[in-house]
Amino acid sequence: MQAKKKQGFFSFFFEKDKLFPIITAIAAGLYPLLFYYTHNYKLINSWGHFGYFVSIFILVPIAVFFTAHKVSKVKFFKKLQPFALPFLNFSFFFFFLNIALYAGFSWLRTFIVFGIALLLTFIFRKHFKKIIAFQFILAVIGIFTLTPVIIKQLNYSKEWMRQPDGIETAVFKKKPNIYFIQPDGYVNFSEMKKGKYNIENTAFETFLTENNFKNYPDFRSNYGATLPSNSATFMMKHHYYNNGSDFTETIDARNVIITENSVLKVLKHNDYRTFFLTEQPYLLINKPKMGYDFSNFSLKEIEFITKGIGEPRDVIKPFRNYLETNMEGPNFFFVEIFNPGHIINREVESKGIEVEREHYIESLKEAHKKLTALTKTILKKDPEALIVIMADHGGFVGMKSMEDSYTKSTDPAIVNSIFSSILAIHWPKGEAPEFDDKLKTSVNLFRILTSYLSENDLYLANLQPDESYIIIYYGATQGTYQYLDGEGNVVFKKH
Repeated sequence: MQAKKKQGFFSFFFEKDKLFPIITAIAAGLYPLLFYYTHNYKLINSWGHFGYFVSIFILVPIAVFFTAHKVSKVKFFKKLQPFALPFLNFSFFFFFLNIALYAGFSWLRTFIVFGIALLLTFIFRKHFKKIIAFQFILAVIGIFTLTPVIIKQLNYSKEWMRQPDGIETAVFKKKPNIYFIQPDGYVNFSEMKKGKYNIENTAFETFLTENNFKNYPDFRSNYGATLPSNSATFMMKHHYYNNGSDFTETIDARNVIITENSVLKVLKHNDYRTFFLTEQPYLLINKPKMGYDFSNFSLKEIEFITKGIGEPRDVIKPFRNYLETNMEGPNFFFVEIFNPGHIINREVESKGIEVEREHYIESLKEAHKKLTALTKTILKKDPEALIVIMADHGGFVGMKSMEDSYTKSTDPAIVNSIFSSILAIHWPKGEAPEFDDKLKTSVNLFRILTSYLSENDLYLANLQPDESYIIIYYGATQGTYQYLDGEGNVVFKKH
């Protein structure tokens, strides 16, 4: 009796002519959908993304499969009917997995997928229903792997963002236009001359000095990647990689940087117009609500499936245009350029330590062109500007790839290669505050600038520890570790 019921259950889904195309379509897209969400949740955690991916992975296959099944019943296509649904199922399943793995489309990979699908159709056509059942088993596994990711997001605490004082409502006594320029991976001049770099960089350092920039030697970031570094910088608080709860991208980092943070709050409290200009939409790929008044990227033009890195968009021209039409301040500009960047991400793509260093040197030259153009443009139009050039982290030179940074190291040159970052500031009238000696790490940059602009050094009482942190996978128990102490000494302490 029980076996009969079970047989009837499967027959209902697998034998019903109208339901079977729908079932095979769902089977083709469900596991890849769950896989994509599990591995990219922080990039696609919006309702817009959810609607898009359900449409692409589920609704579109249903429409295609159902239509193809109907068409295959036409006499002309009758001989192809046994192959239609298996071929579509294999094609969509592996095509979607390809999209999920690479977060992008490739004609070559697509042709390979269709070739594999054609081969599998002939080999496994007679076992197709078992394949469908297996795909649903994968989907169940996918639900179990996605669930912890969603729970982690839902349990995410924003307590770390709470300020210990009223800095978000600080009142500025002076309101210069502020230009925060971030060259990705640009190490400090002090580290550039030694360690794993040994790069001659006198010309650009001299250029900044001649234009009344003050350089801050041995300045460093608190985190070794753009998202954790910038989220701490703009919140003026440590997050410690969400207290060790996350070992990939920092939870909600893009929303923190782009939508709402303590820096934007204090700027808007003082009637600043805010501008975000970037060469790449990397900080926008989960389509966070735009907290800046102006941006050179519209969220509508950000693709739903993207890594946010591609052909760089020019920021010099739009920056000049904004400057021409918005000279009456106060204005705040966040300008992000992706040179010099860092060495290659994956070891399999690395060409070796020395070649990666050479690539960094070439990219550094491009960074100098852009930084020089931006700086000259600002000083010509706005000679009393507050200009901050600060990198998000180091260039990782001295390693074969970024993957090496996940392995414990006690070599100061390696550790400083991760965290060392440029800080050069053009203070209005050349008058740096007497407390600028506290500028040691990026987490405290805007708290110190707020103290300077409000002429209130009480905000300095709540400076964050000048410590740097990293996630370690190899050579020690996986977790978040303090890598540099407040004095810049290499340590290795589990957080």
